[in-house]
Amino acid sequence: MTAIRLLLVDDDPLVRAGLSLMMGGAQDIEIVGEAADGGEVEALVDRTRPDVVLMDIRMPSVDGLTATRRLRARQDAPQVVVLTTFHADEQVLRALRAGAAGFVLKDTPPAQIVDAVRRVAAGEPVLSPTVTRQLMAHAAGTAADDRRARARARVAVLGEREREVTRAVGRGLSNAEIAAALFMSVATVKTHVSRVLAKLDLNNRVQIALLAYDAGLLDEDRPGRDA
Repeated sequence: MTAIRLLLVDDDPLVRAGLSLMMGGAQDIEIVGEAADGGEVEALVDRTRPDVVLMDIRMPSVDGLTATRRLRARQDAPQVVVLTTFHADEQVLRALRAGAAGFVLKDTPPAQIVDAVRRVAAGEPVLSPTVTRQLMAHAAGTAADDRRARARARVAVLGEREREVTRAVGRGLSNAEIAAALFMSVATVKTHVSRVLAKLDLNNRVQIALLAYDAGLLDEDRPGRDA
């Protein structure tokens, strides 16, 4: 089996040492480099070609948000998992909107951090529906109306089935769960997800979920709403 190539980015050498130690016990993960600041990331990515970057969000020079945005704008960009201290954090939400595939807390048990790296490398988001709702609620504020208008304009290009799949992704359902709920095959769900990503110029399912929330698609699932 080909090992998952992992790049560690954190300004705290003790955190990097701890991550390196816990990842070193996983035979299917290879640490290909370490960086102490987001400004070092692009050059290291060019040199080491990681599959996944485990990225601290707060660094003194170039933060993880900026580094994530720069990486995800590149072709063949590695997946990014954000390291953070808080569940509900505006910077975490911004990193997810920039294309991070999810986040893990720094006090997460080692086995779960290793599992998060594996899942992201396999194309799965690392973000529970509960945490997604918490982050999206945290982001609600004065710009919410403008954001909703922009989001609705974007999702207007979707067909009916694509819109249904987008709503289901926003609810945190897996491909198998979406297939069962919408009476289609898993392969068809994957095709719809790929089309949604392409049509909306998004990087991953987390961004689909955030856009579904912004556009009010999840409001349509609330009981008691008029049809």
